[in-house]
Amino acid sequence: MPTNQRPILGPAEPFPDIAMRKALERRWLHYAFLSRDHQLGMVANVAWLGPGEENIGSDPIRTSILLLHRRGEGWCASQFNARTSEPLWSAFRQSHQFGDEEPLNMEAASKTPAVRLRLRRSSRPCTSQCAWFEPDHHLRWQSETGVIARGDWRIGEQEFKDIEAVGYHERVRGYWGWPQLGGWVFGFANDPSGKGHGPPPTAFVFTLIQPGGPEDAATGSVMVWRNGRLRRHFPRRRVTFAVRGHLARDKVRQFPELSNLFGVPPMEPIPQQLIITARMGHDWVVYDCECESAARVVISSENSLLPFSVHEVIGPVRVEGNIGGEAFSFETYGIAEFAGGAGGD
Repeated sequence: MPTNQRPILGPAEPFPDIAMRKALERRWLHYAFLSRDHQLGMVANVAWLGPGEENIGSDPIRTSILLLHRRGEGWCASQFNARTSEPLWSAFRQSHQFGDEEPLNMEAASKTPAVRLRLRRSSRPCTSQCAWFEPDHHLRWQSETGVIARGDWRIGEQEFKDIEAVGYHERVRGYWGWPQLGGWVFGFANDPSGKGHGPPPTAFVFTLIQPGGPEDAATGSVMVWRNGRLRRHFPRRRVTFAVRGHLARDKVRQFPELSNLFGVPPMEPIPQQLIITARMGHDWVVYDCECESAARVVISSENSLLPFSVHEVIGPVRVEGNIGGEAFSFETYGIAEFAGGAGGD
């Protein structure tokens, strides 16, 4: 295909090259990985905030943050100006074949934390989902699990070479403000018994969005992959979320570090345990996560005086279920997010 022609089967990049023309247009690429031995964890987010109707044609504001976790030592993070390789790796970029390895490099301005990774796909993405809420706000997301990352990690003065990790990638686009969004709960877990570059035997992803209204908003789901393919999508009304206890405050660190210099209001408690059950017909799955360590990421709210906080939580996970007559169960470590605060809740 000549380089001056647009692809006829869709955009070449993760997002269509068309402005949504809203002051709060948002685009995110999200990455989360856990090493095979569960000793290291990573969460990274690159976000673009649209320039607004009065500045159409100008570049959006971009932020990027990298968080790394070492078991027994806790979390560390960059500021919102982590340097990234270009173009950013995405499973949703056309065309991206299985077996291809492409780089994802991120590092803080201070050189630590940092990762230099080679990523490859092992699974298929889920269908795109959209939540509409409030008068004119919406959020659209699509996820792909079983992404394999191999490379080097740097935490402080410590170097970890040739680490293989398995995780999750997501793209998000929409128009929303933090008070209207309310909050969300998100997480994933991959069966660690997968071998080589093959997909996890079972992968589990959940999302729950908690807007102020309307009551009938399509606000979440649970998805189960088997051997790289999405086998069951449980809609929100077939899913139950429950929490128990509170994570001790001394197990939570606040990031970026500069946010500790400002009068940020106290955070809401983080649950000690999260249990999710989903059932539809004869298919069912139960996810049980024990929160072990958390990072509170403080995000400024453009249309509220209250900050919006995202809590990245890591801990042991047990998943069991039965899909299509095939029973499965596994124990591993997982990453979950609890977010909210700008609405004053």
